[in-house]
Amino acid sequence: MKIKKGDSVIVISGKDKGRSGTVLRAMPRDEMVLVEGINVVKHHQRARQRGSRGQTVEKPMPMHVSNVALKDAKSGRPGRVGYTFEGEGDARKKTRVVRAGKRT
Repeated sequence: MKIKKGDSVIVISGKDKGRSGTVLRAMPRDEMVLVEGINVVKHHQRARQRGSRGQTVEKPMPMHVSNVALKDAKSGRPGRVGYTFEGEGDARKKTRVVRAGKRT
């Protein structure tokens, strides 16, 4: 999975299409990501003690990684993840870069 925790992403499909946020948690085994402020649902929580009241809590839910794209820092547009190698020989370092996406 090429999307990591802390990445800035844009939602490319679903009810939150076009919105952007930061990845709070990546779940590679399930191919899901949890994005801050995206795919928020209302969860009705039962009262925990006698005499207290229950409440409605808004909670972000995970979404499939195919529904988000990495956000380009320069243009702010969605793009694909690519890799470049810097340096030579044993000192080569692999870095992630954003490749240009579709022009929509």
